[in-house]
Amino acid sequence: MSKRISAKYKIDRRMGENIWGRPKSPVNRRDYGPGQHGQNRRGKLSDFGLQLRAKQKLKGHYGNITEKQFRGIYAEASRLKGDTSENLVGLLEQRLDAVIYRAKFVPTVFAARQFVNHGHVMVNGRRCNIPSARLKPGDEVQIRDKSRNIALVLEAVQSPERDTPDYLNVDHNKMSASIIRVPQLADVPYPVQMEPNLVVEYYSRN
Repeated sequence: MSKRISAKYKIDRRMGENIWGRPKSPVNRRDYGPGQHGQNRRGKLSDFGLQLRAKQKLKGHYGNITEKQFRGIYAEASRLKGDTSENLVGLLEQRLDAVIYRAKFVPTVFAARQFVNHGHVMVNGRRCNIPSARLKPGDEVQIRDKSRNIALVLEAVQSPERDTPDYLNVDHNKMSASIIRVPQLADVPYPVQMEPNLVVEYYSRN
């Protein structure tokens, strides 16, 4: 198990927010930071502190993507036409692991990454084990036949915890999904407020 998965709820505690909306999040019980001095750390953040926090929260929501990967996604978002913050969200939502998570084939984005890594997913009829693979509108994702009865998948599909967003076409009978359109910030069902504009400000000054 990777350190990112084993320490996933530390991100919630550090942010003081339930960034995935999970019932098991420790923030539901203790809304202060981890560690001996967690209850005493909450002061007013500087502009830089707010920007850093926004970056860590967005990065954490997608399974705590590495800084190198996340900076690369930002760099691409800044090269595209239009609003960089909207482009950033769109690129993140086009990741294969994000689509698997949003389609409710697995319960968490960490599980989505592992699920893809283990070869349970096909894209346009071909097996794909790269969680960061970018999908385009119209690309079809399918869970492999032999993987459809895994308990993790069956429980996630039946869970009332999340709804599938309307920018995805999801068929749980066929265990398939596709992106209808690249979403904007307002379309994405984040359980907490995300501020990609502050992420853009963070990287603009670094």
